[in-house]
Amino acid sequence: MCAGLAFSPLFAATAQAHFQQLIPSTNVVDQTTGKDVHFDMVFTHPTDMGPTMEMAKPVQFGMQVDGKKTDFTDHLVRHDIDGKQAYQADVTLPRPAGYTFYLEPQPYYEPAEGKYIVQYTKTVIDAFGDGSNWDQMVGFPVEIEPLSRPYGLWAGNSFSGVVKHNGKPVPFAEIEVEFKNDGSVTLPNGSFSTQVIKADANGTFSYTTPWAGWWVFAALIEDGTLPTPDGKENVPVERGGVLWIKTENPAKSSN
Repeated sequence: MCAGLAFSPLFAATAQAHFQQLIPSTNVVDQTTGKDVHFDMVFTHPTDMGPTMEMAKPVQFGMQVDGKKTDFTDHLVRHDIDGKQAYQADVTLPRPAGYTFYLEPQPYYEPAEGKYIVQYTKTVIDAFGDGSNWDQMVGFPVEIEPLSRPYGLWAGNSFSGVVKHNGKPVPFAEIEVEFKNDGSVTLPNGSFSTQVIKADANGTFSYTTPWAGWWVFAALIEDGTLPTPDGKENVPVERGGVLWIKTENPAKSSN
C-alpha cells in the first residue's frame, strides 16, 4: 500500500492497497429510509473485490454528534466473509443531526510488508436534512478533514479534504483512492485499482469521482513500531486516516 508521505523516511510505499470498510446502508437518513442504519465493516481490497483479510474485533466503533461521542462497540456482530472475520452493526439515529461514525481497528500484521496496519476510519451521515457538522473531526492520530460536504454528492463532483497528523496539516501527503466495486466496472489493468493523488503544501487535496458509488480516501503515515506476533522484532506501524463518501447519479425524468 502506498504510504502517506514521500518526503520523509517515516512514510514508505508498498504495492497492494488494503482498506478498512465502514459502509452504511445510507448516508442520508430521511422519511423514506427510516431511522435505522446498517453498517458493514470488512478489511479488504474494495476495487478488486477481494481478497478479504482477517479483521479482529475493533478497538472502538461509535458516533460523534456535536462533539459528543457515543460508543457502539457492544452493537458489533461478527459476520464472516470468505471465511475471514468481519463485522456488522445496526444503529438508530434518533433525531436530526450530522453524525460522524468512526471505527478504530486492532493493528493488523502484514508479514508480506513487514509492518502493522491501523486504519482509523470514518463516514458521515446526515439525518433529516440537518446539514450540520459534516466537517467535525474525531481526533484520530491520522485523519482527513472534509472541505467538501461528504454526502449529497453527484457523480462527477470534486471532493476536497485536508490530511492531518496529530492535528496538523501534512504537506504533500499522498492519498490513495478506491471505489467499492460491485462487479460492474472492469479494470483495463492493475494500475487502475488504486488511484494515487498528492496534497498541496497545506495538506489539501481534491479528487473528481467519475461515477456513482462508494469512494474511499486513505492517507497513510508510518508512525511508531510494535513487536511482531512472535516478539522477535519491532516493525513499523502504518496509521491511516480513512474517509468513505458516496456519490449518486441524477434520476432521469420520464418525460
